[in-house]
Amino acid sequence: MTLVLHSYWRATAPYRVRIGLRLKGLDFRYSPVNLLGAEQRGEAYGAINPQHLVPTLETGDGVMTQSLAILEWLEETYPEPPLLPESPSERATVRAIATMIACDVHPLNNLRVLQALAELGHPMGGPQQAAWGSKWINDGFEALEPIVARHGEGFAFGATPTIADCCLIPQIWSSSRFGVDMGRFPALAAVAASAAEHPAFIAAHPEHQPDAP
Repeated sequence: MTLVLHSYWRATAPYRVRIGLRLKGLDFRYSPVNLLGAEQRGEAYGAINPQHLVPTLETGDGVMTQSLAILEWLEETYPEPPLLPESPSERATVRAIATMIACDVHPLNNLRVLQALAELGHPMGGPQQAAWGSKWINDGFEALEPIVARHGEGFAFGATPTIADCCLIPQIWSSSRFGVDMGRFPALAAVAASAAEHPAFIAAHPEHQPDAP
């Protein structure tokens, strides 16, 4: 089947899916959606994704939305190489790491929230927004650090990438925009170092996307 990923180069949610697609070794067509230009709010894109968000993955099985749901679909549809460990308890740990990032950390520093803060008088890219993003990312990383330190062996859980890494690496990349000191999180930084040498993560990096400036 032909896979079409609707993505924006800098957004971390589609970044997760790009990593998953690359780890699975899948070919896909990249369809850019300019979030800063509000292209996602248009009628044409709304017909594909009524939530007007990225990512959206068009597949032979239908249109998929929400990054975690897409990653789970990839795992079930293309089981090799696996992105989840074998045992139910280990799978739960990997899913917990991914959910902590996708549901607890990322939503508080994504574009919609930052734009809402700007409307309340905290300018885009200003010190108040930086402090806001830094607080929530640091809080999340403080919780993640001991979990990854316990379970990681090069990646967030074990020695091979999982869905946890699909979520963690984009959030680490985004953290630099908010001045987060990764020296405080050696276990997370070690995962980032492993990913920086892995071909799938390199290919999925924002700077390597066709819509990157």
